[in-house]
Amino acid sequence: MSLNKSLLLAVLGLLATFGFSLADGAHYDNYRLYKVTAENKDQQAVLKELEESSDSIIFLTGILVGAHVQMVVAPHKVSDVLEILGKAEIKYELKSKDFQKSMDEIDEKVAPKGRASIEYNWSQYYQLEDTYNWMQSLSKQYPQIVTLIEGGKTYQGRSILGVKISKSGSEKPGIFIEAGIHAREWIAPAAATYIVNQLLTSNVDSIKQLADNYNWYVFPHCNPDGFVYSHTKDRLWRKTRTPYGKCFGADPNRNWGFHWNEVGASNSACSDTYAGPHAFSEIETQSLSNYIASIKDKIQLYVSFHAYSQYLLYPYGHTKSLPDNVKDYQQVFNAAVSAVSQRYNTKYTGGNIYDAIYPVAGASVDWVYGNQGVRMAFCYELRPSSKSYITNFKLPVAQIIPTSEELLDSMTAMVGEVQKLGYFNPRVVQ
Repeated sequence: MSLNKSLLLAVLGLLATFGFSLADGAHYDNYRLYKVTAENKDQQAVLKELEESSDSIIFLTGILVGAHVQMVVAPHKVSDVLEILGKAEIKYELKSKDFQKSMDEIDEKVAPKGRASIEYNWSQYYQLEDTYNWMQSLSKQYPQIVTLIEGGKTYQGRSILGVKISKSGSEKPGIFIEAGIHAREWIAPAAATYIVNQLLTSNVDSIKQLADNYNWYVFPHCNPDGFVYSHTKDRLWRKTRTPYGKCFGADPNRNWGFHWNEVGASNSACSDTYAGPHAFSEIETQSLSNYIASIKDKIQLYVSFHAYSQYLLYPYGHTKSLPDNVKDYQQVFNAAVSAVSQRYNTKYTGGNIYDAIYPVAGASVDWVYGNQGVRMAFCYELRPSSKSYITNFKLPVAQIIPTSEELLDSMTAMVGEVQKLGYFNPRVVQ
């Protein structure tokens, strides 16, 4: 065999072992990014029809009347879409002529595989396997404090891996963190792992009190299949990877069995907000909900991390009706939103899901509150702000630590307020 042929085979072998062809993944070369605004319900209906008409038209934000909506359109669909927008008199503005090029300009460094357990830090993003390896290393480094827990499985057979942090070794009030349920929202798992690290290593008194006085259940990746796909094939992938005809995946935050598919979700399997064929159709939500139900008496505060828009949200999403303890929610909300701005002057807004962002049913926080009786359940929509373009789901790595720092500031205030209100005392009924 010639040397050149040997080298060629070796290179092919390395590519097969360590990489994938970028040509196999989704690219958005020459895709257009538009800002569109539906000024009435008729125009909103037109945009929703576009959303479900083709996977070549992608909406990055919820389609709300009066809101600026981000829409990505494939080159071959541009003329058709603009004609439809024109006939419906929907205002639009071109924000990028080449969405892929605009995304490529963002520093979204991903760590090389296989070095996470030694060098894991928050100056880069990580692939699923490396984060799992890091979590496993924590259980060995802190064997009396960190316990690996499995929240469920995925369609492709992966584990939904989490850690329980218990410094006292005894039963304490419980706090549950769910992150990464939407695959493309990479900052959510990064922030969750940052908090894990701080709980284990920080010398700051307020953080040490969080670690000492509560048991923490943290799941950085609640949609592992989708997260892997967002790294290897399509950076904007949101859903699970369950096959549904010619399309794949359901929205795992529209799939929970509480007022499932009543509002704010799609019946089209090709839509990013597909609710699934029935509640808990996804093995991810079914298995994770079973785990949560098994420990519901041990958790008093449930927090979900998403991105983006800088919101803090609480139930309900399916109705304008407010929780019976809404005054307590507002008190905790005010403390948490005030705290998040102290370090970097980052402004969060929010409130009940239905009014603060948009009507939506089948979300995890509503199920936890309405079905499992966890009386404090919140959702953070992390950086960037709702006014951001291009950076939306591709938050630069330089913002991982600031985002996580201010989030931990906010959660510290949140926990303190929940404590004042007595929710961590199981004998107190609010």
